[in-house]
Amino acid sequence: MGMGSPAETQILVVDDDPHIRKLLQRYFEHEGYKVACAATGREMRSALSARPFDIVLLDLVLPDQDGIDLAREIRSVSNVPIMMLTGREDVVDRVVGLEVGADDYVVKPFNLREVHARLKSILRRYQTDSKPVPNLDGVLAFEGWRLDSEKRKLLNPENVEVELSTGEFEMLDVFVRNAGRVLSRDVLMDLTRHRERDPFDRSIDTQISRLRRKIEIDPARPKLIKSVRSAGYVFTAKPARSALDARDK
Repeated sequence: MGMGSPAETQILVVDDDPHIRKLLQRYFEHEGYKVACAATGREMRSALSARPFDIVLLDLVLPDQDGIDLAREIRSVSNVPIMMLTGREDVVDRVVGLEVGADDYVVKPFNLREVHARLKSILRRYQTDSKPVPNLDGVLAFEGWRLDSEKRKLLNPENVEVELSTGEFEMLDVFVRNAGRVLSRDVLMDLTRHRERDPFDRSIDTQISRLRRKIEIDPARPKLIKSVRSAGYVFTAKPARSALDARDK
């Protein structure tokens, strides 16, 4: 896969509306991207099996299968970024989409420049060669876990890799780099998605809930990512450079 420049980036648009498919394809091809389209879940599977893609723009409503199920299916076998295309009234479905592993969503009717900005933001977060925050690159350890910011991997205390979506990894990375600091939802939205939060947007809470289920012993009583009433969230562990990483250096 590419992701170095638009010309190297492969986009798959999955939507049953031919107008939307053509609109997105023309726009992104004009911006220099390589774009393929699918109108059904079946066509999406065929496209994904034919070649790798850097991001999937996935409609929630398709004629042969629900977009939520398709997002879950993609996420079960791949960490390719997913941006959901949703209707204005699909609030519950947007939340469920994030819960099953989508990285972001855009509401129809959408502004093409906004879609492009969000797509670039997702791809920036997904790149493994992004510049590290000073003094915090490499492998960091907390409570037996090891977070590799360069390889974008998370290993649990049993040394088993825990699969994270792009959004989940970005959220954990932000928490680890800001350990002990209370982060509001607005700050988290800005740091992880580089956009302002809608007052009714619950995607940050959804992302944190998913992350807790993967790293907390008891997600109902979290110890690592704690809620701070009326303020936001705080990461309580104290990260340190991993001994394994230190030896590798």
